[in-house]
Amino acid sequence: MKVLNFGSLNLDYVYSVDHMVVEGETLSAGGMETFCGGKGLNQSIALARAGVPVYHAGLIGEEGRSLLEACTESGVHTDFIREIPGKSGHTIIQVDQKGQNCILLYGGANRSITREFIDEVLAHFEKGDYLLLQNEVNLVDYMIDRAYEKGMVIILNPSPFDRNLEACDLSKVSLFLMNEIEGWQITGEKEPDRILGRLRELYPEAKTVLTLGGDGSAYQDRESRYRQRIFQVETKDTTAAGDTFTGYFISSMIEHMPAPAGLEMAAKAAAIAVSRNGATASIPTRDEVMAFRAR
Repeated sequence: MKVLNFGSLNLDYVYSVDHMVVEGETLSAGGMETFCGGKGLNQSIALARAGVPVYHAGLIGEEGRSLLEACTESGVHTDFIREIPGKSGHTIIQVDQKGQNCILLYGGANRSITREFIDEVLAHFEKGDYLLLQNEVNLVDYMIDRAYEKGMVIILNPSPFDRNLEACDLSKVSLFLMNEIEGWQITGEKEPDRILGRLRELYPEAKTVLTLGGDGSAYQDRESRYRQRIFQVETKDTTAAGDTFTGYFISSMIEHMPAPAGLEMAAKAAAIAVSRNGATASIPTRDEVMAFRAR
């Protein structure tokens, strides 16, 4: 069994601000740092640091060598990362004094994936292998269809939610990982239990993990539903918290851990991530997560 993450690789330009800039405002930043990130890269590194051998597939631009190095340094297999002419994907991130963030995303190389490249990569995987997807790359619908034909286990983080996801046959997804906003965008419901109930109606064969910010997280499958609280820490930067949670929960599923234990481990990993600055730099190792003790 192999794990493939076909996802984004971004350079994150992070600005420290007193508050999020508003319409018409010019705001001085207190600091600026550049990090490697992108939902795809973050989740691959989270998987690798959780102890899962993971292959990342994606495209970088001419200035994206640091993204490739970040994968290599974290133990992510880079066989399917290609460099193309032009700019890598990047984000402009504001982080306020409370550690909250807002993000402007530019797709760059991430939006240049072709069907031929997808077919080339998927030829190396087979029935029972895992495919992790987010929506920061193009042709997610084609990836889902081809992977389903091969009998792969498809995991989708439908973020950012946009009309490109409307082309996807979500009934082919085995596990959804989403937050409340994405849950509302898919189901039209805003209350967590109603989101989960509607998802069970729409996709009865799929498992779902719903992250709820300060209210923790919830998991459901066809028969069961569980909740997990957050672990309180001093928050510095929430940028990669959701991706850290995603990587660690998937690792628990691959290890056949019970869902409540997987939620708890993922919540601990996310707590460590928010207590640190940066995206990939904030993702803890498995040993750090196992040593974590709630206050």
